[in-house]
Amino acid sequence: MDQSTDISDYDVVVVGTGPGGEGVAMQASKNGKRVAVVERDLLVGGSCTHRGTIPSKALRYAIFQVMEANQDPLFREKGITVDFMLPELRRRAKSVIDAQTKMRTGFYDRNKVPVFRGEAAFVDDHTLAVHDSSGTVTLLRGEKIVLATGSRPFRPPEIDFKHPRIFDSDTILNVDFHFRSVTIFGAGVIGCEYASMFRNLEIKVNLVNGRDRLLDFLDEEVVDALSYHLRDRGVVIRHREQYDHVEASADSVTLCLKSGKQLKSDALLWAAGRTGNTDTLNLSAIGLTPDARGNLQVNEHFQTDIPHIYAVGDVIGPPALASAAYDQGRYAGSHICGLVDQRPSLDIPTGIYTSPEISSIGKTERELTEACVPYEVGMAHFKSLARAQITRRTVGILKLLFHRETLEVLGIHCFGATSSEIIHIGQAIMAQPAPNNTLMYFINTTFNYPTMAEAYRVAALNGFNRL
Repeated sequence: MDQSTDISDYDVVVVGTGPGGEGVAMQASKNGKRVAVVERDLLVGGSCTHRGTIPSKALRYAIFQVMEANQDPLFREKGITVDFMLPELRRRAKSVIDAQTKMRTGFYDRNKVPVFRGEAAFVDDHTLAVHDSSGTVTLLRGEKIVLATGSRPFRPPEIDFKHPRIFDSDTILNVDFHFRSVTIFGAGVIGCEYASMFRNLEIKVNLVNGRDRLLDFLDEEVVDALSYHLRDRGVVIRHREQYDHVEASADSVTLCLKSGKQLKSDALLWAAGRTGNTDTLNLSAIGLTPDARGNLQVNEHFQTDIPHIYAVGDVIGPPALASAAYDQGRYAGSHICGLVDQRPSLDIPTGIYTSPEISSIGKTERELTEACVPYEVGMAHFKSLARAQITRRTVGILKLLFHRETLEVLGIHCFGATSSEIIHIGQAIMAQPAPNNTLMYFINTTFNYPTMAEAYRVAALNGFNRL
């Protein structure tokens, strides 16, 4: 092993180039700090770009295009059908990943931020040793250090993830055969998204949930709509089930549950939780201890128990969203630069890419009821919107929750096509100071026709007429 005797000094050393690390590095460098980043992969972008958000959403869109073509009446009249296997559809994801990687590499080049490739480990609380693939060790010293190492799928040690038919959310995108059935253990966001994708490819899906409901942090009406839609498409959902063991053979995998059920399918996707990437950082050398899932605790400024060491993104746990990680990174970079007036957003929208999508922001009905807030509901059904009828995407609702007396918008919940885009109109209004954050904006604003945005006016009038 070769070790550099020289130590390179920087104002900020960032470990990880996912959204959180990128946010820190760009904010600090643009404010005059000398910044270096460490990335253990060959390419920048982190799991978001290479194993998670970008490849899965690109695959989802490719599947959607196939489904749209096969359901289009014009094509069906001509007897035209499209049939692609899962490995073929992955090619779409690769082109998007390549474009994203090139763009993000350019960010570091233009801002003169060097990228050191290798595995980082603490020597002391200001020094990191970066071990590259050739065995060379480079020492980096940072006045401030930011850990943006992300997370990875949780893998129970008793399950053989080297078996060719057992996958997690990182490896499922590399599948090299087309399966006809799959069991998904874990019905969180990742499990529900893949259940939708696989079913849209006419793959039989068992979705196993350890809780009473799917995605119970969401509005109950939206969750009910998702459950109905998944079942209507043919997904078999099994609630309140616990894993016992897995039996794998050359051509199938059987998930054995503690209830006695045995679910046999062509493949198993394990989607039950994630683990923070902290195990190789040698945190014991500096006295930091992650929790049982490898996550680090931080304060409101994203500082760990050692004030000059920050942590952002998935490595600090929920909400574990790429959008939130970037905002956290920018804020940590601002705090390092003394720009303390720049606060991270407290209202973070959810974006869940099931089919159809789900997106929400603000309070749920359950939360408002428990807090004894007098609220009312305004509803727009997509099936009544001209734009939805034109595009044949009529499954969905937009739901506005607002204060009965002040008309302040308290929560927005959307289920249907392009929900993750639609939500931002309402988000902008909720962020306005009173009295500009009320239902009256949607009632008094002229929306283009026909658009999906028109759902806001329909929902606002529906709610106002209930008063």
